Amino acid sequence: MFGQANVLAAGQAAFPPTVEDFYLPSILPWGAHDSYWFTKITAMVWIAVGVLIIFFLASYRNPQLVPTKKQWFAESIYGFVRNNIAVDMIGHAGVRFAPYFTTLFCFVLLTNAFAIIPFFQISPNSHIAFPAILAIISYVLFNYIGIKQHGFVKYFKNSLIPPAPWYILPLLIPIELFSTFIVRPFSLAVRLFANMFAGHMLLLVFTLGGFAMLSANTWLAPVSVLSWVMTIALTFLEFLVIVLQAYVFTVLTASYVQGALAEEH
Repeated sequence: MFGQANVLAAGQAAFPPTVEDFYLPSILPWGAHDSYWFTKITAMVWIAVGVLIIFFLASYRNPQLVPTKKQWFAESIYGFVRNNIAVDMIGHAGVRFAPYFTTLFCFVLLTNAFAIIPFFQISPNSHIAFPAILAIISYVLFNYIGIKQHGFVKYFKNSLIPPAPWYILPLLIPIELFSTFIVRPFSLAVRLFANMFAGHMLLLVFTLGGFAMLSANTWLAPVSVLSWVMTIALTFLEFLVIVLQAYVFTVLTASYVQGALAEEH
């Protein structure tokens, strides 16, 4: 973000920012024009995965009865997700899904947090591809669990045929089909994507807007300070959105798993 701001201040970038700003060039030293698979966004996803693996492995390498600070922090994260999401949403059976929910929560939280970390300042989840993949994984999970729990026929019967008079079923079955198997993964992905995309655009507009007004050499120059103050305020708001969206994504996944396990949907 600040790199873009410096370019703008030098008069070398267009304002306002556009959607094209989300399609970053390759960071590889070779094949810069055709190696788009390894961008800053890809690197952040790899970093997030590496950080989480190293953190949890290091925290539990020598578990102790009286936990160290790292062990306590890791156990607190797992305990929060297990007790407040898995068990609250699914019941005691939710404990077996707690490791996946914890991984999902931590990964979404960390990749979201890149949006406000200096030198990164964009979330991989502001690209629809990453929330879509996470939504597909959760979609496959709850359908697999439902089929395994009830059998293929009974699961889809419970999912598509609600307890209602027979003459209403021709109307309700398509609605259930659409909402359960199309809307759920779509809304799961779009909710996360839209929030992170909008948050990045707001921070970008106010940051670059301040530089644009400062370089205008008009009466708007003093207003640039107000634009940067708004950027700081929006950064704190974005932090709340980052945590909330990780929590909501995990809770909705747990809710879908609970629905798949239920005898009747």
